[in-house]
Amino acid sequence: MKARVHVMLKDGVLDPQGEAVRHALGRLGFAGVQAVRQGKVIELDLAATDRAAAEAEVRAMCENLLANTVIETFTVEIA
Repeated sequence: MKARVHVMLKDGVLDPQGEAVRHALGRLGFAGVQAVRQGKVIELDLAATDRAAAEAEVRAMCENLLANTVIETFTVEIA
């Protein structure tokens, strides 16, 4: 079973990497970009066969290590 985790900064948290990307895009001629938020995607190969158990395990991974839940949000996809 595979899991994909999307981690993004919460709204209101400054995103210096996103701002740097926005400025770079402007310098490259992409003037219509008003804001950029940068996050990360983490893909996991799991031994679990039960979808609900796999999702619960991945959520625990996120809360304990993969995401800083004080300033980040995450979503989990199980395939």
